[in-house]
Amino acid sequence: MQVDLKGKSILLGVTGSISAYKACDIARLFVKAGAQVHVVMTASSERFVSALTFEALTRNPVLTDTSESWSSDLNHIDIGKKCDLFLISPCSANTINKLSQGIADNILTQTALAFTKEMLIAPAANTYMLSDPATLKSIQTLRDNNVTIIEAQEKLLACGDVGSGALAEPSEVFYAAARTLLKESFWENRQVVVTGGGSREKIDEVRYISNFSSGKMAKSLCLALYLKGADVSYITSMGAEGLPLNIKVKHFEDAEALLEQTQMALDMAKINSSQEPYLFMVAAVADFKPKSPKKGKLKKSALGEIWNVELTQNPDVLSTLKRDGVTTIGFKAEMDNKEGLNNAVKLLTQKSVDAVCYNLLKDAKSFGGDENEITFITKDTQIPLGRADKLSLSFNILTQSKELSSE
Repeated sequence: MQVDLKGKSILLGVTGSISAYKACDIARLFVKAGAQVHVVMTASSERFVSALTFEALTRNPVLTDTSESWSSDLNHIDIGKKCDLFLISPCSANTINKLSQGIADNILTQTALAFTKEMLIAPAANTYMLSDPATLKSIQTLRDNNVTIIEAQEKLLACGDVGSGALAEPSEVFYAAARTLLKESFWENRQVVVTGGGSREKIDEVRYISNFSSGKMAKSLCLALYLKGADVSYITSMGAEGLPLNIKVKHFEDAEALLEQTQMALDMAKINSSQEPYLFMVAAVADFKPKSPKKGKLKKSALGEIWNVELTQNPDVLSTLKRDGVTTIGFKAEMDNKEGLNNAVKLLTQKSVDAVCYNLLKDAKSFGGDENEITFITKDTQIPLGRADKLSLSFNILTQSKELSSE
């Protein structure tokens, strides 16, 4: 899932930490997303990685104590004016404490003091340095001044200690910064529940009935919602690899578990938000399940040449959910070229949903791809969103979904 940050400009600050080399990966992620990246480095950080490395990655000159120029915009005043946010990653304990007190004794802290837009810092230091009362107080002061803190990881540190202090993964740092750039007031802090993947109805302990759903569309929606600022709960049978850690993930296997987990998530969403929650029901639920699942593994020799499995209907998850006060978008995949669209339209009244995302599939090979084609259907409109990668489509779906709110 490739995030599009074209037209955005990032100021990346690098301080003296063994994690400084990871800033190269962070810069690369922004460049790959289409953003312009400008780098400012402390003298201590140059002991770990050279300015030349960042110039090669970003194709922009790097601001250091020795490169500062007042005949261009490569100085601690002007460099920030052309950037949308200031991300300091890694940020040492020394720099954290300086920033909280407004101390500007090097090129990076001078740049930070002059910066007027949103700032994020990703701490990286020894556990005891980060947990020192002075550092904790400084972190709280920065939070109180609307600086976003990207939490450090707990793991074995380079110094040999085990604890919190390792720099967050580059992807986490990237997503946190992209969220700051792309957030919208409508979605910010709004509680949203997304379901994804196919249900797995057990025949015995090793076999099940399922479908070809990959869960990719649901994952893309989760990422788009997170980047727009939403508080996302993801109910999935397919895992959440590659998604930001701040997305709350619950796993389900069968339709009954999906119903239970989704209802719990919706109930919590209503409690935790003053805004109208949203539900995106992307999961593909098996219509039937084995009537009497068996314990253990059934032996082929005992079953014979013909095996009849008696099935019974699953509960209709979407119809059963208590969704009062929740804006609901259903998803409908069809292979019927003639009646598929009509079936999607009927879903509006049959399942009492606010909108349907309709997808006409060709065959089983249509599942699991990186692209999709969606028509966004409401009681009044049918809006073709075209064929695109699933993350781009997700952003388009969110644009249309905002119009459904009764707020």
